[in-house]
Amino acid sequence: MAKKPKNAEKSEASTQTKPTVKMQILAQYVRDMSFENIVAQKGISGDMAPEISVQVNLDAKKRPFDNQYEVIVKTDIASKTKEKGEPMFLLELEYGGIFQIENLPEDQLHPYLMIECPRMIFPFLRRVVSDVTRDGGFPPLNLETIDFVALYKAEIQRRVAEGAKEKAN
Repeated sequence: MAKKPKNAEKSEASTQTKPTVKMQILAQYVRDMSFENIVAQKGISGDMAPEISVQVNLDAKKRPFDNQYEVIVKTDIASKTKEKGEPMFLLELEYGGIFQIENLPEDQLHPYLMIECPRMIFPFLRRVVSDVTRDGGFPPLNLETIDFVALYKAEIQRRVAEGAKEKAN
């Protein structure tokens, strides 16, 4: 019987002690949605070329069940005419997911909830936005992929700056 090198024994031991992170999406849903077709309500004349702004906010909270979390992606989309800046439509969407997350160290939980979980449900949110804008009488709006890492870092920097500003006062 061949003897295992010492390095092999160490690597086997380290892989056995580190359980792999397990994540499961238990549910996805539209928590709240509002679509206003301002063109149909008020009418707009002239060039209808849109200028679209998209704002995204994230929210995550622990559920009363073991290892379960709710993550909400809040999306506010406004379309205005390029020429006069007249509003064309407004879409407010809160899209949520319920996640079962196990074997994740506590210090990694917050970034995981704010980056990986939204990344998993984003394709479905994008589909809802596309369908609603199309069904509302506009060309389907296909959102660009959102960089949730950059969004997370920007929020952390904003909070640090806000905390520094409060300490200065």
